[in-house]
Amino acid sequence: MKIMTALYGPTDAAERAKVLQEAGASGVFTFEGPFDVFTPLVLASAVEGLDVMSNVAIALPRNPIQLAHQANDLQLLTKGRFILGLGTQVRAQIEKRYGAEFDHPVARMKEMVGALRAIFAAWNDGARLDFRGEYYRHTLMTPTFVPGPNPFGPPPIYLGALGPRLTRATAEVADGLLVMPFGTKRYLHGTTMPAVRAGLAAAGRSEDDFEVVPEIIVSVAGGRDDDHASTRMLLAFYGSTPAYRPVLDAHGWGDLQPELNAMSKQGRWKEMASLIDDEILHTIAACGTPAEVAAHIRDRVDGVSDRICLYQPGPIAIDALAEIVDALGGSPCR
Repeated sequence: MKIMTALYGPTDAAERAKVLQEAGASGVFTFEGPFDVFTPLVLASAVEGLDVMSNVAIALPRNPIQLAHQANDLQLLTKGRFILGLGTQVRAQIEKRYGAEFDHPVARMKEMVGALRAIFAAWNDGARLDFRGEYYRHTLMTPTFVPGPNPFGPPPIYLGALGPRLTRATAEVADGLLVMPFGTKRYLHGTTMPAVRAGLAAAGRSEDDFEVVPEIIVSVAGGRDDDHASTRMLLAFYGSTPAYRPVLDAHGWGDLQPELNAMSKQGRWKEMASLIDDEILHTIAACGTPAEVAAHIRDRVDGVSDRICLYQPGPIAIDALAEIVDALGGSPCR
């Protein structure tokens, strides 16, 4: 099993990536948080043989040309080991934080993938750039701005998705699906995978042409967070968002979402965590000893994927990561 884990910022990205690789990680990823999503990956690309991925870069506020240049550069730097992971985020974040438009996010994401593929074709195959969509229009590519064919080919494009509509659309147009970390085994197998299969069938594609990458929240026992307090806080934050209610609904916990949402608007963040009981905690997150974490992961993704992303509220202890990797039989770089 290939195991990827998170980088959290640019200042020690190269050093941290090397340490993670030595502990058995096959790759690293970044998410759109307090730091730029691409800068740490540029630094981590200096580590030979390490996969790097944006998981995810928020697509809607960005332009396809801008994304294409960043992705092409990282594909060069990593010698073909980069995955461009894109996501929509939620309406409030896009409109109020980024100041961008959010209407029709599924259609926008599908068109974004089409625009990126057209740009990559212009650079790699010499095709005339003539992309005319509803949301993006690219009809000019003069030689001054053409990086030329990438010796490693264009990078694959994965999309992060939770709901069935975007999940299905992802399977229709992208190279892979990044399963959002706020999830469960029941939701993955009962909702996500049927949507994936429907999308592949609609596009006439094979499962061999598509990768599903679950991201799983990990909370290892025995550290400073023995009661998993920071993980409960993270789950409360995710659970307060209306977009994540379907995961709670799948287990009969849907009424928790509006309660968490109301508390978040009142700034009652610490109180919110107390609503994440042990059943919710252990269903959504892989908690316990490294062996218990590995057992949870294997049970959840069995038959779905041989690559997973470990997500934790803060940097995972290296010895714990090594034990999880060993337990999963996934230490290709050690």
